[in-house]
Amino acid sequence: MANIAVKITTIKREAREKLSEGRRVTDMREVEGKTAFISGGASGIGRGMARAFANAGMKVMIGDIEQAPMQALVSELRQAGADADCVRVDVTDRDAVMAAADATQARFGKVHVVCNNAGVLVDGRSEKVDMDNWNWVVDVNLWGVVYGFQAFIPRILAHGEGGHVVNTASMAGMVNFRGSGPYNATKFAVVALSETLMEEHKKDNLGVSVLCPGAVNTKIAESGRNRQGRYGGTDDSVNAPMAALLPDAIDPDIVGRQVLEAIRDDQPYIFTDPGLRRHIAERFRRIGLGFDWAESCEALK
Repeated sequence: MANIAVKITTIKREAREKLSEGRRVTDMREVEGKTAFISGGASGIGRGMARAFANAGMKVMIGDIEQAPMQALVSELRQAGADADCVRVDVTDRDAVMAAADATQARFGKVHVVCNNAGVLVDGRSEKVDMDNWNWVVDVNLWGVVYGFQAFIPRILAHGEGGHVVNTASMAGMVNFRGSGPYNATKFAVVALSETLMEEHKKDNLGVSVLCPGAVNTKIAESGRNRQGRYGGTDDSVNAPMAALLPDAIDPDIVGRQVLEAIRDDQPYIFTDPGLRRHIAERFRRIGLGFDWAESCEALK
């Protein structure tokens, strides 16, 4: 068993070295005492992150639009001995996200990790989804991430102790799924933005990860419960196809622990289901066929 443990450690070290080639290795191997902010932190994957971070000795600020679940989670974490707090934030409001960053820094002094995790889902054919829902999904899933890293990255870089950004995308940010046009579009954008941040900060003491989960047992199928009035108000309907996947999906607490491991390993891409690799391979096969066609295209001759 000892030999196996040594081999695993060696493999992980070599993987980190390969992934970090050409960039500075961040100072996030030791996270105890460091502070994390998590949007959408009151439930699902965000709650899993909060529990994992707290168990590792981190200070945790939970940001969410749902007050009661957020306060309940803070109570749970505090009872377990963690230093945790919460701030209500609507990630579609840039000023509110900036205020949440101010509150986090005022409460804990410094911020080292920001998890831009809040997300919503609607279903329907892309051309038939009404504009209220299009705007809602874009404002939460895309602008919420942008506001998050704009608010927190300057604070992380300012203290010079190292830090990490985790942007929650989805496997829908790598491959398209029918009936989820707004969701797919925003998650592809989050992947692109995350990869851009990786390039922009490759010489900084700042790691960047994009989380692309497969099915996770969360309340994503009930996203409408939090839809703000300007987007049409709350909606108690359930996304039936998504809901059918969730009972057998991965536990969000496992994803939270995986995110913590990725931060420590400076892992850029976080996939929760390695079996979905085949979908990525198929996408790139089709893209390759597009290049094959371009080589024989009459117009380019």
